[in-house]
Amino acid sequence: MAYKKKGAYEGFIKRIVDISLSSFAIILLSVPIVIVSLMVRKKLGSPILFKQERPGLDGKPFFMYKFRTMTDEKDDKGELLPDHIRLTKFGTFLRSTSLDELPELFNIIKGDMSIVGPRPLLMRYLPLYNDHQKRRHEVKPGLTGLAQVSGRNAISWHEKFNLDVQYVDHLSLGKDIKIIIATIKKVFIREGINSEQAATVKPFEGNKEDDDHE
Repeated sequence: MAYKKKGAYEGFIKRIVDISLSSFAIILLSVPIVIVSLMVRKKLGSPILFKQERPGLDGKPFFMYKFRTMTDEKDDKGELLPDHIRLTKFGTFLRSTSLDELPELFNIIKGDMSIVGPRPLLMRYLPLYNDHQKRRHEVKPGLTGLAQVSGRNAISWHEKFNLDVQYVDHLSLGKDIKIIIATIKKVFIREGINSEQAATVKPFEGNKEDDDHE
């Protein structure tokens, strides 16, 4: 896989911006973070954080943290109930306001993630990507990204991946600023949170037709 040459922003300045903005956000949002933590503990129990391995830069795994939004309810066989049953009204509220994403600010401080970049998806998706889609891992995953401000879960996987690669090819400070501003606006109007078909987004099942891309 041929990687594009990193400029000064991507190679150095972006990391400084990430640390500065995420640190400021943690301080600014410290009270909401504490309140949400207590509410999750009260309504959903322990642990308050959802921890899951996700692919980062170059597809290397890291543990991403979010606030829990679902219960651990199981059936008679000990299997977890479907997501739409375990997702509570409180959990839906956390997702619609993106409050469940706040712990990812600490992933950014650690260097696992960036403020802006393709969203970190599931490890099991890695072998399903075509060569074009794999390019989304040429940069660190982000708290928000071009796909998220262009429809989030309301657009298809095909469209998301094309937007992710478009971001990789045109990464710049100006684009990151525009995405951050657009994200703030969308959080306030709660736009594009879930697809119409499911409480959680429909899983990516691979490229059934061919490996061509637009």
